[in-house]
Amino acid sequence: MQIRVRRETIFRYAEPAKAAVQKLALTPRNYDGQQVLDWRIDVDRDCRLRACEDAFGNIVHTIYVDGPLEQLTTIVEGAVETFDTAGVAHGAIERFPPELYLRETPLTGADPGLCDFALEATSRQSDALSKLHALVGALHEALIVEEEPTAGAVAAADIFARRRGAAQDLAHVFIACARSLEIPSRYVSGYALRGDAGAAVHAWAEAHVAGLGWVGFDAARGASPDESYVRVAVALDHLGAAPIRAARAGGGEETMEMRVSVARAQSQFQSQS
Repeated sequence: MQIRVRRETIFRYAEPAKAAVQKLALTPRNYDGQQVLDWRIDVDRDCRLRACEDAFGNIVHTIYVDGPLEQLTTIVEGAVETFDTAGVAHGAIERFPPELYLRETPLTGADPGLCDFALEATSRQSDALSKLHALVGALHEALIVEEEPTAGAVAAADIFARRRGAAQDLAHVFIACARSLEIPSRYVSGYALRGDAGAAVHAWAEAHVAGLGWVGFDAARGASPDESYVRVAVALDHLGAAPIRAARAGGGEETMEMRVSVARAQSQFQSQS
């Protein structure tokens, strides 16, 4: 399947900012499940743009813009050919051994309630892959999926206590549960087609299964990713794989508007936030 993504992000400042810096983890890489056909980044101001790889092997661009500026718009656009690999992420760049992804972060810590849930959900399964499929199904049944992203970063235990959250929140809950079972797990950011509901910035998790490798699990859908997903960045949690992290000098209050469009073949779906 060919998927075209266009993401426009507009930062507005209440007062002219003296300068702005943005770190963009918005460029996908090739692996067995996808091939990048074309990709570009446009900024509506003269700027310095530096490309590099972060510690996890993600492609990262850093933008440096001198002010004064009242608004800064970044457009990322490209096409990706995707393939259904049953969620297995073979061929991806790996900088660290799987054991690193057992490391707990403030967003992925498991409290006793999460640990008990993970143990109960997987108690009838004997192997890691079956446990992970049982876990993603149980979380999908137990948690209400919200379309709008949660304001700010919320810890997995708090999301589980609320029994509701957006895709990135459910990914954190899955990661916390999987790590409590001593299964390495990590956060993935990207995009997903949602049929009649349109297109979305999305997030899910990957867990490492001995003998198979990294396998994706999407608690928001209760299944593994297929060819309708575009995989962009991985990290220990959302903060490490955030699509955009921004800083500025001056500018007063800051607001952000995002417009995302995704095209599959001849059909185009749009969502705005």
